[in-house]
Amino acid sequence: MRSHMVTTSLVLGCVVVTLGQTRSWTPTRTPDGQIDIEGVWDFSTITPLERPNGLDKATFTDAEAASFEREENLRQNRDLIDPKKGGANYLPGSVVPYNEFWYERGSRIVGSKRTSLIVDPADGRIPPLTPEAKQKQDADAAIAREEQLGRVRADSPQMRSLGDRCILGFNAGPPMTPGAYNNHVQITQAPGYVTLVPEMVHDARVIPVDGRPHLPSNIRQYQGDSRGHWQAGTLVIETTNFLRETSFRGSSANLLLTERFTRIDADTLMYEFTVYDPKTWTKPWSVAVPMRKLNEPIYEYACHEGNYAMRNILSGARAAER
Repeated sequence: MRSHMVTTSLVLGCVVVTLGQTRSWTPTRTPDGQIDIEGVWDFSTITPLERPNGLDKATFTDAEAASFEREENLRQNRDLIDPKKGGANYLPGSVVPYNEFWYERGSRIVGSKRTSLIVDPADGRIPPLTPEAKQKQDADAAIAREEQLGRVRADSPQMRSLGDRCILGFNAGPPMTPGAYNNHVQITQAPGYVTLVPEMVHDARVIPVDGRPHLPSNIRQYQGDSRGHWQAGTLVIETTNFLRETSFRGSSANLLLTERFTRIDADTLMYEFTVYDPKTWTKPWSVAVPMRKLNEPIYEYACHEGNYAMRNILSGARAAER
């Protein structure tokens, strides 16, 4: 399966080559000799995952980038959507659960000025679904419509989504993707292990990097089974054995995820991942997200929706039945 992986970065000594950029930098190392990638990293950006419709170029000019940032920040501003504040962007039926104060999506596009975080395929878009996956997507969409109408059953917590149950965060991964808030991850290293603690839901991924094999295929986990190794100064993590309930943008339990972490300089960690799931997509696809070093801690995340709303969802369903 390694032949399907897309390699977009390479470390040669102290010269880092990534996405067409070259920088000279002397990295620090851990006591066991590995590249030091420890710290709290911020992966927020308003660069979209997929290239917007109507765009046929991989990168913006400086003027286009400034225009996109200005327009996108206005478009996403929740205070401008809120009808109670006379929002200029209000659309009938809009729901504003939080005002703009609570969002932390970032305000800039990535430094390369790419029009999408997807770097492969070249069109910057997720490849087409397989017929089987398209059928499942249509069925899921029908369920979502029923849910909006209050017709989806809630007989038990297990019938609700992993997000409702505060088991997995929407951007925490694996893989990690920029979202509306909680776009931080803390990385720590120890001999034989690397640990990733995402801010969203904060489930720690303790990843062996000592060469041990994956778990047997019949042992499956919400975050899959991750194994790492160092390749020319880049940390490569391969994750398999996902549970059926875990799905990244419609992926199946057969998803093979390859993540790559490359220290570019003192303040930048390039995060790349490749999604390989022939049951869902017609070909693999890859994403690159630069992470920025933060000199502040990650604070505790509390999923109040799981503490309170789950009870309300189930009791509301019982009331509707009566």
